Amino acid sequence: MPRWLWLLALLVALVWYWHGSRPIAHPPGVLVADAPLQQPLDESVPLRKGDVAIKPLAKFALTARVLSRADYHWDDLATLVPTDLALGWGRMSDSAVLDKVHISQSGRFYIWRVGQPPIPEREIIESSANMHLIAADDSIARAIKRTRVGDVVAFDGYLVEADWPNGRKAVSSLTRSDTGAGACEIIWVENFSIGLR
Repeated sequence: MPRWLWLLALLVALVWYWHGSRPIAHPPGVLVADAPLQQPLDESVPLRKGDVAIKPLAKFALTARVLSRADYHWDDLATLVPTDLALGWGRMSDSAVLDKVHISQSGRFYIWRVGQPPIPEREIIESSANMHLIAADDSIARAIKRTRVGDVVAFDGYLVEADWPNGRKAVSSLTRSDTGAGACEIIWVENFSIGLR
């Protein structure tokens, strides 16, 4: 095959990758009005992912805008939780607010920074969160992998505790008002859909 044809194929692949992973832009306005719904369990049925025991702590459902996405391959959680999504609802789903907030993810943390806060800082904390997603099956894992910044996603399942055979444990936050280490939600995702793009 001629070299120019290889270069053309590479260029097409790069354009396809860029187009499929670029952020989704939205005009100003709240995209998701409702906060996540958390409910107590009627009963706790133990789950399992590989050799990790999963204990449901509460029912959980939300619709939210994807503020940032981070994929992990090498840390301790990567086989169980390959993707974290930083998600926003209420005014943290409004482009007019998000244009004034710098958002990033690193080391399993979601970080936001502002100059002059466009909304109260407490509202930023309580209207956004970093969520570690455990896919209940392969089709949900594929749906999560298709997620782009700016997507509006809806999913439900359970906030959980994960226990490894070596004694390691990770426990989900059960409130949206905390910050720092331990404030992330760990979610066993049973249904996942991408809505507004």
